Amino acid sequence: MADKKNVHTVPTEDGWANRREGGKRAASTHDTKAEAQAAGRAAAKKDGVEHLIHKKDGTIGGRNSYGNDPHPPKG
Repeated sequence: MADKKNVHTVPTEDGWANRREGGKRAASTHDTKAEAQAAGRAAAKKDGVEHLIHKKDGTIGGRNSYGNDPHPPKG
């Protein structure tokens, strides 16, 4: 079974979309960033991966991890 890919919430010409890392097609599309973030968060939690939230200019504005993070963090 292939590893699950991280979820990216990204701006599009028509609104916002969620894409899997390395994917070209959107897994879901939304009118608002809030709707897209909620759907992206749910997908990332379900798969236990990271959710990266991009700003309107395409840079990463935030990230949340729902995977197996070491606790306490090393370093």
